[in-house]
Amino acid sequence: MDRPGVALSHPNRLPAWLIGVLALAPVIFIAGLYLWPVITLTGRGLSAADPFAVLSRPRIHQVIWFSTWQAVVSTVATLVIGLGPAHVIARYQFPGRRLLIGVVTATFVLPTVVMGAAITAIGLPRGLTAILIAHVVFNLAVVIRVTGPLWQQIPRDLSAAAATLGASPLRVFWHISLPLLRPALWASAAIIFLLTFTSFGVIRVLGTPERSTIEVEIWRRATQLGDLPGAVVLSLLQLTVMLALVTGSVIVQRRSGLSLRLDTGTAPDRPDTARRRILVATMAGGTALAVGVPLMAMVARSMRNRDGFTLAAWRNLGVQEIRPGITLGVDPLASILASVQTAAWATAIALVIGGLASVVIAAATGRATWLDLGLMLPLGTSAVTIGLGMVLTFSRWPVDWRNRWWLLVLGHAVVAVPFVVRTTVPILRAIPQGLIDAASTLGATPNRAWWHVVVAQLWRPLGASAGVVAAISLGEFGASSLLSRSGTQTMPLVIESLLGRTGTLLQAQAFALATVLAGITVVIVLIIDRVSQRSHRDGHHRSEEYSGRPVPQ
Repeated sequence: MDRPGVALSHPNRLPAWLIGVLALAPVIFIAGLYLWPVITLTGRGLSAADPFAVLSRPRIHQVIWFSTWQAVVSTVATLVIGLGPAHVIARYQFPGRRLLIGVVTATFVLPTVVMGAAITAIGLPRGLTAILIAHVVFNLAVVIRVTGPLWQQIPRDLSAAAATLGASPLRVFWHISLPLLRPALWASAAIIFLLTFTSFGVIRVLGTPERSTIEVEIWRRATQLGDLPGAVVLSLLQLTVMLALVTGSVIVQRRSGLSLRLDTGTAPDRPDTARRRILVATMAGGTALAVGVPLMAMVARSMRNRDGFTLAAWRNLGVQEIRPGITLGVDPLASILASVQTAAWATAIALVIGGLASVVIAAATGRATWLDLGLMLPLGTSAVTIGLGMVLTFSRWPVDWRNRWWLLVLGHAVVAVPFVVRTTVPILRAIPQGLIDAASTLGATPNRAWWHVVVAQLWRPLGASAGVVAAISLGEFGASSLLSRSGTQTMPLVIESLLGRTGTLLQAQAFALATVLAGITVVIVLIIDRVSQRSHRDGHHRSEEYSGRPVPQ
């Protein structure tokens, strides 16, 4: 029974004053660490340089053109290559299916610098071919995760009816499956284009001076050429493109009701003919090789030098002196500790801000739309742009944090908070109405009922979010390239530095450090997957328990 004057039409309903208090920290966070830097970046760019003059330079034309056409080629190639594995994984049950899904997903979560190191390990020279292969392997999970759930929902009867009328498998795909998959394909294309258009880690490791994206050119002009106005203008251009792409992909996903969770439709069938078994074996095996070979080559290269097998690279990770009087300049072993410490602090901050914001967004519904949109803005902004804006903003009075260790931590937290919100809000909105109503009928005040019901459901999504944030922070490369200082270099920065040096031992150390980073990331992904599956099962059981049950009055 509802208490007089208190509306409990929504399970997360809170008094307006409490919503305002909870929203204070997220509002200050996004305003001070994102909006202020972006406004500063915009002001500096428009006042220090003529945008049209900057964009008219031949070098800028070359960079914009390469960023665009390589992203188009990468997107088309990933869609064409990924549709086969996506179809097989979505429609057929086979041994190792779940393991293959996990491996492909883990590859997508790997830091981009690790993927660059893995492609380097198989012996490909720097250049366009290596870049395109890295982009395809890295983004296969997007096609599988986005198109797979929709492919599972396509009725088997449609394909069977067309086949009985004499249609070939190719015609069935072209006239039946493809039209139904079009929303998922557009969403996949938008995500892949966004990731490859703003590619940074892969280009830093595998690119050449002639093969540079806008993201890399921003970093290059800000840190190496001293052309800050040019870097700012390029940041604003890229920000505009990214926001348009993110908005478009979100609209497509919402209109089509796309889900990234596999096994949401009809249960996969076992291949019952020889042709289907060959198809499954070819696609599953090819996908496993495409993903696994570069990573295995990276591990192998960490244990080899000119003389053959050796663990010298692993033993010398903490040794900075190459030879007497000549130091390495970076400390691979210290970078592991720096990465872990940065990730721990960034995770703590992102969970607090994201958790508070999620409660507000779930409780206030329409009134929190602006907060929700504001917290999603970093998703539409490249990490390099965020880093450049923070450097410009927090390097002068009244806030001078140039040499403060927490500037890098805050940069990672800004990048990661949207993922916490997107993970947590759906869980809070799915809490059954009967839970809080039952607490109220037992005499609990609205605030106490909210605390014991809603807050109790926060821990599991926040646990999964903690893993996501930690993985993002450990592999973050763009913002770190601008915000890190001597002695605080994280693993991605040291890996890229070592790969760019001559000497088999130094390169082997880079592969060893990349293996460590990949291993930590994979462990985190496995933990996240376990927590997410348990949360999904618990949520399903709660929904069944309270669906159709009358609420006590």
